Amino acid sequence: MCPPDDSNAPRTANSDYRDEPLPQTSLEDPPLANQVIPPDQDSAPAADAGRTALPRRQPDAPTAETARQPAPAPEREFGNEMLLQTHGLVKVYDGRAVVNGVDINVRPGEIVGLLGPNGAGKTTTFYMIVGLVPPNGGEVIFDGADVTSQPMYKRARLGMGYLPQEESIFRKLTVRENIMAVMETLPLSKAEREDRTQQLLKSFGILHIADNIALTCSGGEKRRLTIARSLVTQPSLLMLDEPFSGVDPIAVSEIQNIVRSLRKAGLAILITDHNVRETLEIVDRAYLIYEGKVLREGTRDFLINDPVSRELYLGDRFSM
Repeated sequence: MCPPDDSNAPRTANSDYRDEPLPQTSLEDPPLANQVIPPDQDSAPAADAGRTALPRRQPDAPTAETARQPAPAPEREFGNEMLLQTHGLVKVYDGRAVVNGVDINVRPGEIVGLLGPNGAGKTTTFYMIVGLVPPNGGEVIFDGADVTSQPMYKRARLGMGYLPQEESIFRKLTVRENIMAVMETLPLSKAEREDRTQQLLKSFGILHIADNIALTCSGGEKRRLTIARSLVTQPSLLMLDEPFSGVDPIAVSEIQNIVRSLRKAGLAILITDHNVRETLEIVDRAYLIYEGKVLREGTRDFLINDPVSRELYLGDRFSM
């Protein structure tokens, strides 16, 4: 969903990124897409009776038996300003809390991962943040505004971009037309739309296929197109749902380079993916969700060397 940019809401977290043109880069260092509602992969359908007035659920007290409590993450060189915060997120399906008191945060210019085994609650947490699933408790704060009850299009107007796992291109349009279709939702002149489209095509290495029908593109080319298209609205946060799914190893490397370049441009990025190694290679921090709670949070090196993370998720033989 790429709504018209007609909101008067302040956009403060990433003004430099929005005001300046994207850097001209190659695939060695490249600089996001329509809101398509995918099914909830963790537990239950996204349809919900509505948000109920449950109290905020707090994590259980530490126990010697499990030691399943968030470990303090090493300090990183980021500003104190938080672009995204969740406080005590709760989601209940059939009387069971599949997400139970999850707190996460993302700063501008930071890549953060949401990891965890199937059914752990990471996908449900991700969907509550983007607005696909309403929470039963807790808060989602984005750029200083409480968006917990806001629909996806209002979150998008505030600067929250979302790239779904499912293919979301306009398959019968050309690559150029895919980007121009979103450009037309913005109050720009024809010349401005064409100039920005050309810039995105160059930045993502898809200028040479600009006039090809999108359906004929490879998996990696389609992924680059959807990322480029989602940047049309100049989000401050980009949420990537399984970006490494269904693409070949070369395309994985290209996507990683793109994500790194977006971070350099000041964009905040939240990734959830089952491809743990590929995700850990590019994140600054990651949250490990287990049984509906944050089990661990920290850098890649912290997580891969943490005995609890290895025992319950990564496995003894995991290595980078």
